[in-house]
Amino acid sequence: MHPLRAVLPRFAFGLVVGALTAPPAAVSFAQTLPAHGFPSRPVRIIVPSAPGGTLDIITRAVTQRLGEGLGQPAIAENRAGSATTVAEEYVARSAPDGYTLLMAGTSRATNAHMYAKLAYDPLHDLTGITLVATSGNVLIVNPTLPAKAVSELIELAKSSPTPLFYGTAAHGSSGHLAAELFKQLAGVKLAQVPYKGAAPAIADLLGGQIHMTFDNIPVALPHIRSGRLRALGVTSARRSPLLPDVPTIAEAGLPNYEMTAMFGLTAPARTPADVIARLNAETVRVLQTPQLKERFASLGFDTAGSSPEEYNRLVAAEYQRLGKLIREAGLKPQ
Repeated sequence: MHPLRAVLPRFAFGLVVGALTAPPAAVSFAQTLPAHGFPSRPVRIIVPSAPGGTLDIITRAVTQRLGEGLGQPAIAENRAGSATTVAEEYVARSAPDGYTLLMAGTSRATNAHMYAKLAYDPLHDLTGITLVATSGNVLIVNPTLPAKAVSELIELAKSSPTPLFYGTAAHGSSGHLAAELFKQLAGVKLAQVPYKGAAPAIADLLGGQIHMTFDNIPVALPHIRSGRLRALGVTSARRSPLLPDVPTIAEAGLPNYEMTAMFGLTAPARTPADVIARLNAETVRVLQTPQLKERFASLGFDTAGSSPEEYNRLVAAEYQRLGKLIREAGLKPQ
């Protein structure tokens, strides 16, 4: 089995492998190209979430080594608000010169479906540099909830006179859609409580203000290991090496359940091709280092790396797949 098959959604596997197994002449993204003196000053990577969230963790793991390769500092800057749309719009409207980038999550493929009046086009006003990482989410509950398995949670939700509350790091995030897919397949009622980032959602879950959430494993892992939160299932197609005793939700009784989050470095549209190529080459180089791979693996991320074109095609495919889920879930644009 190809190693990427274990970490990418089924629909994405063929796309990414096609790029990564192409003949040498077709993988120029791995070669450093001249970019007319770029960069000559620090490069900012905008994080569309609060400090401590998954996107923040990924960005800060990449920035130090990326700066070393570029010869200029790479600086992470948090801009949370309105899910990820504040940061996405900021980058989309920034000068297309390579100095203001975005670490985008799955929401880049969903925001156009979730918001009625965006001032930018997530697909066309932004362009990919590389897929950075993928990660499954984990379904976690407060230990006071009388459910120790996915089947027990489903029964509890069905018997409860009021919907159980689940928190989301952002409206339209992978955790939000993981919950909606769970609702559809399990036939239960759940009520969303949106937050501005993963950290405040986890804080309320720990405090018992909400019952459950679907969060990225790196954020939830310390609380699971400490026993302050209970893990019931992972959303990926295979179990996580960090949670080997936690079944997949499909294993636990919901066949065909799968939701994988993706994270990618993104630039404003119309950024010059040679600048994109330089950023791609340096980022892919960082992702291939043993230190970064080990760091990501320890946090539950699967390291990726792709051509800009491949990442753009992956986002477009997610746009179609998740748009269908959003429509079927009856989620209305805000």
